[in-house]
Amino acid sequence: MSNLIPKKFPIGPTFGFTGVPLTVQVVGFEDNNHPLIPRKKEYRFRRESLRDVNAFLNNPLGDGLYLKGPTGSGKTSLISQVAARLNWPVHQVTCHGRMEINDLIGQFMLSNGSMQFMHGPLAQAVRDGHILVLNEIDLIDPSELSGLNDIIEGQPLVIPQNSGEVIMPHPFFRLVATGNSAGQGDQSGLYQGVLQQNIAFMDRFRLCEIEYPTVEEEEAIVKSYYASIGTVFDAPQKQITDKMIEVANNIRKQFSGNSDSTGTLSVTMSTRTLLRWISLMIAFKGGQNVIKYSFERTLSFRVDAGQRAAIEKIAKLVFGDDWEVKKP
Repeated sequence: MSNLIPKKFPIGPTFGFTGVPLTVQVVGFEDNNHPLIPRKKEYRFRRESLRDVNAFLNNPLGDGLYLKGPTGSGKTSLISQVAARLNWPVHQVTCHGRMEINDLIGQFMLSNGSMQFMHGPLAQAVRDGHILVLNEIDLIDPSELSGLNDIIEGQPLVIPQNSGEVIMPHPFFRLVATGNSAGQGDQSGLYQGVLQQNIAFMDRFRLCEIEYPTVEEEEAIVKSYYASIGTVFDAPQKQITDKMIEVANNIRKQFSGNSDSTGTLSVTMSTRTLLRWISLMIAFKGGQNVIKYSFERTLSFRVDAGQRAAIEKIAKLVFGDDWEVKKP
């Protein structure tokens, strides 16, 4: 059961912003030892998206929060890292096309030789005042999601299969969803399995759009994770990371169709993928063609030969002679 003790956190020092009066605060909790509090990581918050999330956590006003954006743009990590700094326990569920509402509420399971009802992540979050994050929610059949309508609005959770158990929603319960679409289906054809959602369900959410970081933001992210990247080559770190970020942004443009190219790519380079490329470059330091070698294992091996050639051409144009450096 919940034992949450509310606490106010000043936004400036909590999220790494300067010039914010200490009187500007957001609600969180005293206990920082709950096992469901996400692990705090290095993270660079963006003011607008942080403002949206904090406003929702402070007072949802009967809404859920829907974070929409391309794959790897940081939708889930935003919620996780806000919660980590506010000591707010989180239940994360990755959705799929076969998921049913009872998977979230709970079901009878065999325990110690007898059948017992085991509360699912939704029931636990509603009861205990936690955040429930439903990742890739637009993969679920919309008829199943209609079962969340009353819960979002603050109505009790009734569990008929458990003798009509009624769970009154904790005042700190919050429901957050993430998706690559805004609930209208995937118009781009890039995301397989995305379904158009019921308009009545989507009407219960406020939306926040999460884009890929700017060049400056991504530079700061890379620097915070890999301060030693400059040791891979005899070149300044910024020179290397600038080229890697340029490659990532050029690939993203062709993935989304926002370029002069007549075609689009079926894969993109998210910030997550960019960090993987860097980590493999460091791991393979000293090997042959380390930039190309690590890039292949990060991204280009995912696609067919034609797209692989196109992706590697993008990278080669940016890196020039450094793309294939043979060791003596």
